[in-house]
Amino acid sequence: MTLGSYAQRKCPHISRILISLVFLLIASGFSAAVSDEGSGVYSIGVWGDLPYSAVQATVGVPNLIADMNSQHLAFTVHDGDLKSGGSECTDAVYAQALAYLNSLRAPAAFTPGDNDWTDCDRVAGYNSLVQLDKERAIFFSTQTTLGEHRLAQEVQTEPLCLGVSGNVPCVENRRWTVGRVTYVTLNVQGSCNNLCDVAPDPAEYAARNQANIAWLHETFEEAKSRGSAAVMIVAQANPGWDLTDETRAPLRDPLTLAETDGQLDGFQEYLIALRNEVIVFKKPVAYVHGDSHYFRIDKPLLDSKGQRLENFTRVETFGDHQENGTNDVHWLKVFVDANSREVFAYQPQIVPANRTAVPATTSRH
Repeated sequence: MTLGSYAQRKCPHISRILISLVFLLIASGFSAAVSDEGSGVYSIGVWGDLPYSAVQATVGVPNLIADMNSQHLAFTVHDGDLKSGGSECTDAVYAQALAYLNSLRAPAAFTPGDNDWTDCDRVAGYNSLVQLDKERAIFFSTQTTLGEHRLAQEVQTEPLCLGVSGNVPCVENRRWTVGRVTYVTLNVQGSCNNLCDVAPDPAEYAARNQANIAWLHETFEEAKSRGSAAVMIVAQANPGWDLTDETRAPLRDPLTLAETDGQLDGFQEYLIALRNEVIVFKKPVAYVHGDSHYFRIDKPLLDSKGQRLENFTRVETFGDHQENGTNDVHWLKVFVDANSREVFAYQPQIVPANRTAVPATTSRH
């Protein structure tokens, strides 16, 4: 005779208590599993600047998504650019991207890229604000991520940005916290942040820039109030950070963060605000972006005295090199441990099926 059957026969009320306890233990175990992922060690996937070609769209990205889905990830983030800059901004582009993101098993966050809207007016008949309105409606209509599983997000609901009809909420700016780490997406764009290229829009830039700075400030305030161990910022543009690497980003005076080439600067005010927040926060800050299509992890941000900010790390995701097919169609796995000193650790994921120069072997050494 089991304890349960004995209790049910002798003491019905004890039976009810035992059953309740069993359900409580099951629920506690389930909560612990979720909590272990949320507050212990977990992994996320970041990627972007894909796809730029038909072979990337039909072969490379599906391989990448399958590789992500084969691993246990708390969530993923695409840091913008759903297509090449000179191609048409058709509705099919957005539909394809939505299908990609929703095919990811883990919650899938996204922030727009300049190729998705700012640069759409490179092709006659397209308007950048019309395209941004479309993206807001397609990808940001709810207060959750995309993906097979969804994650609740805070949304910047104040009407601080511009759309075709005037002031609208910057619904693409999102924030969420997992395991004492706060994450934020910001609509910061290449092409001078919409101050240059074919049809620049200074009014749109000014409104969105102030909205981004406000959301950035609120994020760090929330991270401090929550006791977050770190902050990760995800945006599309590579704004340039110092006087190196002019082939991939604007050169900047690292002390003033002013662009040195005399061109319109869509980033200095934002970068100064970012630097101030990083200094005050003191804890690790990771800044994830795409735009210049060169995977790297470094520490390019200096304070106004020329001292490197030790708690700041720039992370650029893999990006398109369409001339080489699927050669750079890969993603980055980030291990997150709020109890570790640096919080973030990085492991590039070279998708075996997308290897081109050195094909993958069947060995699992």
